[in-house]
Amino acid sequence: MQNKVILLASDQFGKGEPALGEAVMETFLVHIKQAAQKPVAIFCMNRGVFTLTEQSLSYLHLKELEEQGVPVYGCKTCVEHYGVADKLMAGQIAGMNHFVELAGKHEVFTIS
Repeated sequence: MQNKVILLASDQFGKGEPALGEAVMETFLVHIKQAAQKPVAIFCMNRGVFTLTEQSLSYLHLKELEEQGVPVYGCKTCVEHYGVADKLMAGQIAGMNHFVELAGKHEVFTIS
């Protein structure tokens, strides 16, 4: 994951059974947390912003990644669209220009 930006475009990993997708997302984030090489940043877009709220247990792992020095961002437009700005438990709000800047400098690994 070194030199990569992880784009969480969903609150689930993959398509199919929602509960399974949420569990797989949590497992993925646990492994990222435990990896020696961390991503440059994590950017949550579209339904991915729900991973930053109590609606998803993934926020706990994202908060720990922040504490480990990995910046975590929620797309401003998406946060506003879903009305979750006051429900964020992890991450900070950032504009699309910030994602474009990150994507211009680093490889993007997308989870949708």
